[in-house]
This record gives sequence, C-alpha cells and structure tokens, in this order.
Amino acid sequence: MTDVMQAMRNAFRSVLHPQMLALAIWPMLVALAVWIGLAWLYWDSWSQWLSAAIASSGAARWLSPRSLELLAQYSALLLLILAVAPLVLVTALTIAALFAMPVIVNFVAARDYPQLDKRRGGSFAGSVFNALAAILVFAALWVATLPLWLTGILAPLLPLLLSAYLNQRLFRYDALSDHASTEECRTIVRTNRGKLYVLGFVLALFYYVPLVNLLVPILSGLAFTHFGLARLARLRAMHG
Repeated sequence: MTDVMQAMRNAFRSVLHPQMLALAIWPMLVALAVWIGLAWLYWDSWSQWLSAAIASSGAARWLSPRSLELLAQYSALLLLILAVAPLVLVTALTIAALFAMPVIVNFVAARDYPQLDKRRGGSFAGSVFNALAAILVFAALWVATLPLWLTGILAPLLPLLLSAYLNQRLFRYDALSDHASTEECRTIVRTNRGKLYVLGFVLALFYYVPLVNLLVPILSGLAFTHFGLARLARLRAMHG
C-alpha cells in the first residue's frame, strides 16, 4: 500500500499551500450551514411526527404524557445524528467533488505532473452523473444497514466502510477525467480498486479528528488526485 501512503503524504503537503487552505474550509462550512438551518426549521415537525408514531404504537400505553414527550425529543435527537450528520458529510464531499476538484486537479498537475497531457476522458456532465450515482448507492447502503446501527452491531465500523465507498466513488472520476482518456480511467479503476477503497477508508478516519475533519473534503480531493495522476503517469510510461 505504498501508493496509498504516498498519496496521503502528498495530499497533506499540498493542503498546507495557501491556495488549498483557502479552498479547504468552505465546503464543510456551507454543508453545516445548510443542514443545521434545515434541522432548526423542521425540528418541531420531526418531534410531532415522532410523537404521533410513538403514540400509535403499543409503547404509548406504558408511558405518561411527559415521558412520551421526552421520548419523542430524544428520538428526534437520535434522528438528527443518524440522518443529518451523514447528509452534512455527503453535501460537503459533493461540493468539493463538483466545484473544487477542477481547481485541485489543475493545482496538483501543474506542480507535480506537468508532463501529463490532457486527453479529457470525462466531462462536467459525467461528474454530475457520477456524484448522483455515488450518493444514491451510499443512501441505499445507509438505509439498508440502519438496523445494525440501532442494535449496535458493527456500529463503529459501518460509518468508515460507507464513507470509504463514497470517497473513492466521488473523487476517482474527477481526479482522472481531465487528463486520462476513457479507457485509461477504466484501466486505472479496474487495476487499483482495492487501493482506492483503502485510500477512502484512511480518509474516513480523519472525520473523527477535530478541526482536521473540516479539511477532509479538500484533503480527499488532493489524495485521490495525487493517486490517480501518479497511476496515470505510470500507466503511460509502461506503454511508452
């Protein structure tokens, strides 16, 4: 996994550049502002919906009105953690993938891979389609594994595994779309699928590090760009 570690080292080196630091904060801040605002607006609606759901269940017979109200409030808080937290993450990553990646790719390519010519195997439309596909699959996996969260089975590991999928699916396309041809993109993804998941998993760990987690969307873009362009340079060298 030398390639993965090298990509991480290069990403941390690059993110300290003033241009990348200026770019790094706003995806997470925008995502936080959007979802905290929505949570604040709809908190009463969530609580009322949960109260009605609990009242219609058999559990309501064993609860006083005050206990029912408290249960609804704590259930709303749990819903906020389980639903809004991943939505903040997905929103920040999507903003970085769609709008920050062109800046990141140009920055990394100019500084570290100036010899690579652009074969433009992707497009902005392809990036949007890739992001939508990644989000839909991630959401489906999140819902499918929700019972494991509630029972505590695999709860510490599930966020990392799901984030690993989302990271590699979102950023691998944009990291290569400008410089690699369509066939080169497919070859790199096919031959490095395991390493892409490992890189996504390593990056997911940093979401649990305070302050550093604000930089993770841009750090992810940098890591996958360094990894992808390095593999592209190696692929072209092998084929002359």
